[in-house]
Amino acid sequence: MAVWRPPGGDFPDFQQLTEQVRRFLQRWGKGRVAWLTLLAVLLLWLASGIYVVGPGERGIERLFGRVMSQTEPGLRYRLPWPVQSHDVVDTARVRRTEIGFRTERGTTRPVPGEALMLTGDENIVDVQLIVQYLVQDPAKFLFGARDPERALLASVEVALRAAVGQNTIDRTMTEGRVEVQDRVKKSLQELLDQYNTGLLATEVRLLTVDPPRDVREAFHDVVRAWEDRERLIKEAEGYREEVVPKARGEAVQMLRAAEAYREQRLIRAQGDASRFLKQLEEYRKAEIVTRDRLYLEMVDRVLPATEKIILDGGDRGGVLPLLPLKGFGLAPAKPAAPAEAGPAEPTPAAPAPRPGGARR
Repeated sequence: MAVWRPPGGDFPDFQQLTEQVRRFLQRWGKGRVAWLTLLAVLLLWLASGIYVVGPGERGIERLFGRVMSQTEPGLRYRLPWPVQSHDVVDTARVRRTEIGFRTERGTTRPVPGEALMLTGDENIVDVQLIVQYLVQDPAKFLFGARDPERALLASVEVALRAAVGQNTIDRTMTEGRVEVQDRVKKSLQELLDQYNTGLLATEVRLLTVDPPRDVREAFHDVVRAWEDRERLIKEAEGYREEVVPKARGEAVQMLRAAEAYREQRLIRAQGDASRFLKQLEEYRKAEIVTRDRLYLEMVDRVLPATEKIILDGGDRGGVLPLLPLKGFGLAPAKPAAPAEAGPAEPTPAAPAPRPGGARR
């Protein structure tokens, strides 16, 4: 294996190096070297005050441990330690905490001590919830509370247990989920502000709300039965909304038909009464003529399709002789042309009408 050697021979020994350093110090002087060393150290100390605040971050500058100001993203400078110091906090990153479970290496591990809660109707429910939050005030986040994220975890559990304890288990598992989420978010933010954590809860979401594992199937059967009941109620209400307006419309239609029939009967009765009065007035003027006219109109109304012959017998009585009046007064049919010439048979003459008779 080849070994590197300096040009000109072997490695100088330690004594030669020491001699070279001693000669350098004698030439420059010990005081000047000390001042150069002190100047280099001072420059390095002053350069230690340079720091960078990245995008989405905030810098907190402290003077002898007291917060002085917040700095925006960019290249910043402060006085070196121990006069000033700084902290950089990521305010854009959305952080997350979990209640009732923990996610470790892509797997979920339940935490029964956090998940099991007592509802308002004295039942036990298994709740899993996540909270997303941001750092709203970096100064409070760093110095307002000893451990703000641990305080957040405890505050979430307190707010969640309070919200679940005010509802029944059925309401918490079904239609009350959104209400529980809103109540937890509001109570959590109040606790975070009270503890000066500088955190802002952006979203609270219930992942699962189930009964304990031992009785979960029975509760799911109850929930399914409740959903079936609600479905049947909705179907019945829909049927009612379909049938009731139709029945109301038919009732209104029947009332309108009855009113129209009543008006029709009243108008017809008034007309019949008026006509009777007119007939009575005419009857008083000419009793015989009016009586005969009424009689003939009634006969024509009763027997509309029957051929009628009315005879005026006068004062003579006796048996009415038969008179064949059928076809009387009608034009004779035109005789058909004979096939062969021959003597024409005489046509009997129609009998003369009886005096005093009339045909209608």
